[in-house]
Amino acid sequence: MTEVAGLDMALNHDVHDEHDHSVYRICRVIVIVVSSWLLLSSSRMLILSLDTTTRAGSCALLRDDRVLREQASEASRDQAERLPGDLAALLERDGTSLEAIDAFAVATGPGSFTGLRVGIATMQGLAMAAGKPLIGVSAFDALARLASGDVQSAHVARALSGPRGEPDKARPTGERVATWIDAWRGEVFAALYEQGREAVAPVVAPPDVLLEPLKGRPTLFTGDGAAVYETQIRAALGDAARFTTPVAPPLAGAVAALAGEAFRAGQRPLPHAIRPIYVRRSDAELAADRKGAR
Repeated sequence: MTEVAGLDMALNHDVHDEHDHSVYRICRVIVIVVSSWLLLSSSRMLILSLDTTTRAGSCALLRDDRVLREQASEASRDQAERLPGDLAALLERDGTSLEAIDAFAVATGPGSFTGLRVGIATMQGLAMAAGKPLIGVSAFDALARLASGDVQSAHVARALSGPRGEPDKARPTGERVATWIDAWRGEVFAALYEQGREAVAPVVAPPDVLLEPLKGRPTLFTGDGAAVYETQIRAALGDAARFTTPVAPPLAGAVAALAGEAFRAGQRPLPHAIRPIYVRRSDAELAADRKGAR
């Protein structure tokens, strides 16, 4: 940028006649264009993200503020087996190398204990090898962002469209969003958002316990937990219950978008600093407690 400033100063020197003024104006435009291009180039950002909080999971690539690609994985295959191939395929389709990635992002939970460990360890390894930051994003925050329609992806476009692809004008703005993630054993991990902010801290509980305080106001449900218990939700809330489409969207695109905002804000967390969000204690911890109580 110092070269551009020098050129600008030179253009202001020795302008004598109308011809000089015309030349000056043309060159001034060139300086502005070059300056804008340099500023844009220096602020470009490429983020590779991964979500393993659900059985399927997904990965995504974000350039600047746009999700370029988002790829859902096959739930039938073990995550540790398919992750390397999924990430490599995503980068190959876009013609991007790992060296070009500015930051990595990963969903930190809640979800499957095994899935979280595999996903976080995978992205920690990539970030450490590349010497780049690793940004952790709550799966609840990602679901809430998708429900708000702030992420530019094909999945979100479908979620916010009516039957003919027009924007869904029936969706009220600012409605509360219930983010539910399947916790198995008849329970869900849940958090409640209002006006885009977390209103109720994450808990793990049976659906009937969570639904009781939600009666009486329209609530938008999203997440694989909402998909599993959709019938029970509709029976309890009736017309007050609304659902995103799809009910359980891929999360990697939203994870990348939220990580991009953190990156733009100057956050550069080291890979080893990532901490998973479990909400519920692991089976091993519960077993140890039972053994100690005997």
